[in-house]
Amino acid sequence: MPILHDHPTTRRSFLSGALALGASPALPAAAQQLPRPASGVEDRAYWIEIVRKVSHPVLEALSKAQLRNLMPVEARPGLEQDRRKSTHLEAFGRLISGLAPWLESDVRNSPEAALQSQYREWARIGLRNGTDPSSPDYMNFGMTSQSVVDAAFLVLGILRAPKQLWEPLDRVTRANVVKALQATRQVLPGHSNWLLFSAIVEAGLCLMGEQWDSLRVDYAIEMHREWFLGDGTYGDGAHFHWDYYNSFVIQPMLMQVLETVPARSAMWKEFKPVVLERARRYAAIQERMISPEATYPAIGRSITYRFGAFHLLSDISLRRQLPDPVSPEQVRCALTAVMRRMIERPGTFDSKGWLTIGFAGHQPHLGETYISTGSLYLCACAWLPLGLPSDDLFWSGPAKQWTQAKIWSGEDVPADHASSA
Repeated sequence: MPILHDHPTTRRSFLSGALALGASPALPAAAQQLPRPASGVEDRAYWIEIVRKVSHPVLEALSKAQLRNLMPVEARPGLEQDRRKSTHLEAFGRLISGLAPWLESDVRNSPEAALQSQYREWARIGLRNGTDPSSPDYMNFGMTSQSVVDAAFLVLGILRAPKQLWEPLDRVTRANVVKALQATRQVLPGHSNWLLFSAIVEAGLCLMGEQWDSLRVDYAIEMHREWFLGDGTYGDGAHFHWDYYNSFVIQPMLMQVLETVPARSAMWKEFKPVVLERARRYAAIQERMISPEATYPAIGRSITYRFGAFHLLSDISLRRQLPDPVSPEQVRCALTAVMRRMIERPGTFDSKGWLTIGFAGHQPHLGETYISTGSLYLCACAWLPLGLPSDDLFWSGPAKQWTQAKIWSGEDVPADHASSA
C-alpha cells in the first residue's frame, strides 16, 4: 500500500509555499516570522505531513516487531534502563490516542487515504505485537506503575476508533488486549488525575464486553466532581496546579469515561452535560493562551509533550462544541501556527526521525524523571480535528485570526468572562 511521501506530486505540494517541514529558517522564536494565512486544504495537508513525520518511525517499527530495537530511549542520565520498561507503551498508546479519530474517519483524498490505510493496518499489527507476551515488542503491562497511564491512553485510542482498532482484531489479539488491561489493575493509582487512568481502562473493558470495576469508575468521577475549582478548571487532586493536566488528561478522559460506561446512577447522567460545559470553557481559555506569535506559556510539568498541551481544545473542536465566539477556523489557524513553530524547530527530531526531549527544539533538562522518548508522543493528541471531514467548517472555512491575534492587532472583540458552570 503506498503511503503519503511516496507520491511525488503530493510531496511537491508540501514543499511549495514553504509548507514543507524544516522550511522555516532557524531563527529564535521571537524573531521567527509566521507564514501567510493558508487555506484549510493547505493546513490539512500540513497536518498530515506532521502526522507522517512524527508517527512513521513508531508505527513502522512496531509493525515489524522492531520498536524495542529501533527506538532510542532518551531520559535523565542514569534512568535510561528504568524507562525502557515503559517507554514503548508510552509511544504507542499516546500516538494512537491522538491518531484514532483520523483512523476512524472517512477520508476521500487519495494520498491522505493511502496513508490512513497504511496506518490503520500498522496500528492493528501494533496492538497484536504490543500485547502478545511472546512478541519482542510486548509492552510490559502491569510491570510498572507507568503502565496504567499508557494503557489508559491506548484504551482512549480504542474508544475513539472502535471500528478500526477493536472490531477488526482477531480473537487471540482481543484476548491479549483484555489480559494486558486487566494486568494494570495491580497498580494502585495516586489520589490525583491518575484515578482517571484506572477509570478509563475499566471503561475500555466495558466496551469490550468484559467484566469491569464500576467502583474504580465511580470513585474517579466522584473525586473529580469534588475537585472542581471553578471557571472550567479542576484541581489535580484537591489543589490547583499551574500546568496543562486539565488538557493532557483530566477533561478529555473524564468526558470519555462518562460517554462510555452506562449510567449507574442519576449523578453520572446529570454530571455529563456539566462536564462538557466546563470543558468548553477550558477550551476557550486554551485558545486565548495562544499568543499572536503562536507561542504559549511554557509553564508547569510535562511541557515536553509540546502541542499535546492543546488536547482538550482539539477534543472540543472534534466534538463541534467550541463556545462562542471561538470559531473552528480560528482554532485551526492557531493550532497550525503552534505546530509549525514547534515541529520545525531545529533539534525537535534526532537524525533518524525520533522525537527528542524539549519544548522548542532539543532541551533535555526540561524532561522530568518520568519523561523519556515515548512520553513525547502525547503531542499527537493535538491532531484530533483530523477526524472531522475535509468539508467541515474547521477545514473548509477561510483563515481567521485567533483571539490574541485579533486583540493585539486592535480589533474590537467581546470581553471574556468566567463561567458559572
